[in-house]
Amino acid sequence: MVVRRSRHRLLALLCGVLAALTLTTPALAAPERAGATRPEAAAGWLARQLVDGERFEAVFDGVAYPDQGLTLDAVFAFAAAGAADDYGADAVAWVTRPDVRDGYVGDGVSEAYAGATAKLALAVQVRGGDPADVGGVDLIARLRSLQTPAGRFSDRSAYGDYSNAFSQSFALLTLARTADGAPPAAAAWLAATRCPDGGYPLLPAQPVCVSDVDATALATQALRAAQRPADAAAGLRWLVSVQGVDGGFTDVAGTPNANSTGLAAQALRDGGRTLAWARARAFLAGLQVGCAGAQADRGAVDFDGGGFDPATAPRATAQAVLGLAGTGYARLSAAGAEPGAPALACP
Repeated sequence: MVVRRSRHRLLALLCGVLAALTLTTPALAAPERAGATRPEAAAGWLARQLVDGERFEAVFDGVAYPDQGLTLDAVFAFAAAGAADDYGADAVAWVTRPDVRDGYVGDGVSEAYAGATAKLALAVQVRGGDPADVGGVDLIARLRSLQTPAGRFSDRSAYGDYSNAFSQSFALLTLARTADGAPPAAAAWLAATRCPDGGYPLLPAQPVCVSDVDATALATQALRAAQRPADAAAGLRWLVSVQGVDGGFTDVAGTPNANSTGLAAQALRDGGRTLAWARARAFLAGLQVGCAGAQADRGAVDFDGGGFDPATAPRATAQAVLGLAGTGYARLSAAGAEPGAPALACP
C-alpha cells in the first residue's frame, strides 16, 4: 500500500511538471515548435540584444561601459543552446581584444583578477580555443599564479581582494579541462567552505556561514569536475531542500527568479537530480515570453514574472538558458552549434 501510494504521488508530480512545461500564460511560456527549442529561442533573443552583434554594455549616467561578464554569460548560453554560433565567435573575438581583455582580467602585473581570468579562459575553452595563448597572454599560467598556498584563488590588486566562491569555482572548472587538472588543494579549500546545512556561501570566512543558491550551484559543478563528488552531493541535497513548490529558487532577497533558478537547474541536471531539474525547468519555461508577448521580447526570459524588464532580461535569459538546456559548465562546448539567431514562429 505504501509503495502504491508513493507511485501515485510520483506520477502526480511528474504530470504536474509536464503540465507546467506546456501551459501558457497571456505573455509568457513560449510554446515549443519544431526546429526551435526553448533554449534556442532564448539564445536567439539574447543574440539580437548584442551591441554591434558582439558585446553587452552597462550604461551609467548616460555613459556606456563594456560588460565583459555578461558577454561571456551569453557565450556560455549560445554553447548550451547549440545556437548563435557566429555571435559567440564574435563575442569572444571582442572580449579577447587586448584593451577589452585587460580591462576585465587586469594587466597581469599590478592587477590580476582571479574570477575574471578563469571565466574568460573557460569561455575560450568552450569555443575550442587555446586559453594559454589569448592574444599572447597565457591565462592558464596567470590563473595558477593567483592560487595562494592555502588553495584559494585570490585577486592581485591595489583595490583589494574581491575573490569569492564564483572565482574559486570557475578556476576549478577551467583548470579541470587542462592536462594538469584542477589543483587538489584548491578543491579542498572550496570544499572546506561548506556550511553546516550542506550549501556553500558566496563569501568564505564569514561570522555566520550562509548558504547561497548561486554559489552552491557553481561550487557543486566545480567540485564534481575536481573529483570531489561527496562534497558536491552535499550541495546538491541542499539545493533540492530549498527548491520552491513552484520549482524556482530564490536570491538573497527571497525572490524566486530566472537567474538563480537557471544556475541551480544546470547544477541539478549535471548532478543527476533530474526530477528537481525538470521542476526548475518548468519554472523557467513559465517566465519565457511567448507569441502573446511583444514581438521584440519573444524568446526572452523575464527575471521574476513581475512584468518584462529589458534591463534585467539579458542576464536572466543568459543564465536561464543554462538551466533550460541543463548542460553543466564542465561539459559545455560550442562544437556543432548552429549559426544564426533562432526566433519563434508565431502566427
